[in-house]
Parts: sequence; C-alpha cells; structure tokens
Amino acid sequence: MRRAITITLTLVLLLGIGALGAHAQTLTVGATPVPHAEVLNLIKDDLAADGIELVVIEFTDYIQPNLALAEGELDANYFQHIPYLETFSADHRLDLTHITAVHIEPMGGYSDKLTDLKDLADGARVAMPNDPVNGGRALMLLERNGLLELDPAAGITATILDIVDNPKNLRFSELEAAQLPRILPDVELAIINTNYALEAGLTPLTDALFIEDSQSPYVNVLAVRTADVDREDLAKLSEALLSEKVKDFILEQYEGAVVPAF
Repeated sequence: MRRAITITLTLVLLLGIGALGAHAQTLTVGATPVPHAEVLNLIKDDLAADGIELVVIEFTDYIQPNLALAEGELDANYFQHIPYLETFSADHRLDLTHITAVHIEPMGGYSDKLTDLKDLADGARVAMPNDPVNGGRALMLLERNGLLELDPAAGITATILDIVDNPKNLRFSELEAAQLPRILPDVELAIINTNYALEAGLTPLTDALFIEDSQSPYVNVLAVRTADVDREDLAKLSEALLSEKVKDFILEQYEGAVVPAF
C-alpha cells in the first residue's frame, strides 16, 4: 500500500512539473548591448519567477530591431527613444508603440584631439548620426553649445540643410550611429549616442566635451506592436524594468551616464 501511495505521489509531482513547463512563456526582446541588454539580463531571474523565460537578442544597429518586431520575430524591443520610434514607424508604415519609459542616455560630443570645445578650429570635421531623428538631435546639441544656428522651423528632424549660421564653417560627415566611435581618430568632433560611447569604452561624464542634461526629452522606451499593448507578459516585463532593482543598477553601473526616467 505504501509503495502504491509513493508511486501515486510521484506521478502527481511529475504531472505538476509537466504542467508548469507547458505553461512557461518565452518572451523575446531585442536590444542594443549597452545598457539595454545589460538591464534586461539583470531581470531575467525576476521574470523566471513569474513563469516567463526572457530571451535577449542583441542588435548593433537601429534599423533591424524595429523591423524584426513588426514582423513578429520579437515580442518587444528596448533600444530607442520616442522620437526615433515614432519617426521610424511612420516612415516604414509600422504599427508600433511604446508601453514603458525606462531611461535617458544623454548624447554627447567627443574628441580624440581636443580637451576643450573652445579649441575647435575653423573648418573642423564633425561626425554625426545619419538617421533623421538622431541627426536632428545632434544638430540641436551643437546649437545649444553655440557652434551653429538652425532654422527654428526645422524641429527635431533638422538636417544640415537647416543650418542657417555656421560661424566656424564646420564640415559634417553623416554616418551610421554605431560607427561614430570608430571615426574619432579621423575627425575633430563626433556626436555619439551614449550606448555606443559606453560600448567603445568611453565614459560620457568625463570624456565628453559637452553632453545633454537629465532633462533631455529623448527617453528610451520598451517598444511593442500596437496590438500587443495589453499582453500580460509584457506588463510583467514593464513592471520588472521599472523596479528599484533596475533603478539602483542604472545609477550605480553607469554613474550618471544613463539616467532613470522613473
């Protein structure tokens, strides 16, 4: 009789474990390596406790993560700010939105040749992102630091054609954002997104000649397909991203180069 009870209990346990496995969910999220993938990897265990296996797919560009999300290859992505998401979605006719604002990565101006912006010579070469939103953001940052003047009507998607005053006759090179740290030896100044600066071993608060402050409107978000905004697993991911654990990690790990938005 005791042996029969033992067998019965074993079968119950096995069936229970099988049921748990059958209900386990996989959530696939695209991210650029730093800081996005690092933040996501931090919360894997927290989501596992809720029965969600978080799979982080790393991308090194700003184009493929949105295309992969729209095509259903990803459940969400976490790499971009709101103006970029909205502009990219409109330009490519993608039905994407965002559900969580996580952090700000201040864009900065870097140089291998200068230690002070006042030493920037006439005719200096300036490298900047070639996508419309980050390009406009870079130009506005240059304007705020007195290096040029933009047409006020240009807005956040300003281009070099919207420069109305260029007193130093700066020469601009527009490149894919990920390539900008590599071009530093060849230019006098490069405007670089913080995630790529960090990947290249730069410390934004000490290496940048100038940098956006914490009031920047370019908040990095968790992007999803519009049809999925009410998914429970994505809500749990959002909750984990907005935890004190993540806030403390961002503050300690990046020492002000990445700023929590919550």
